[in-house]
Amino acid sequence: MIVVIKGIGHNLCSLSFALKRLGVEAIFTDDKELIRNATHVILPGVGAANQAMANLRANDLVDTIKQLKVPVLGICLGMQLLMSSSEEAETDTLDIIPGRVKRFQSDWGVTIPHMGWNQITKLEERDPLMKNIPNESFIYFVHSFAVFETPFSLARTNHGRQFSAVIRKDNFYGVQFHPERSGDVGVQFLKNFLAL
Repeated sequence: MIVVIKGIGHNLCSLSFALKRLGVEAIFTDDKELIRNATHVILPGVGAANQAMANLRANDLVDTIKQLKVPVLGICLGMQLLMSSSEEAETDTLDIIPGRVKRFQSDWGVTIPHMGWNQITKLEERDPLMKNIPNESFIYFVHSFAVFETPFSLARTNHGRQFSAVIRKDNFYGVQFHPERSGDVGVQFLKNFLAL
């Protein structure tokens, strides 16, 4: 059973369509029991960290998520929520992966938000999430905040500074980009996650 947690993102339709194209009928829910009994859990995200965390707390889901032993994938904001904290509204996040989410700076000479196609540099070839993902693949980003320093990176991207495009700690994975909008490479990421 694939569960997508509701209430923390606005990309649910595109994610649902992407999963259906893979033959997967995901359950979109904030029900703790369904989340606990899932085989895979996805934290989607297009929105603000403080509002997303407020919704998770209101639905009493913080401990439920942190205690999951099945594969968990955070997408964009969902990835950022896996970290310890965010500069966005000075938000304490789930604190599953050590590190802080920081804002892109205008004096770096880049557009903010970082929006559009960009390449990833693979740091870890052997992780199953990176299977059949060519180095320097193009993937689709939309974000103003990122994880710039962490030992948990599986791949990085550059936009004024190097930042983490893919992270992992134990059974918790995160992708800063949107696999549901990233063509064949995004499809491969979703396939790899569902095969975990």
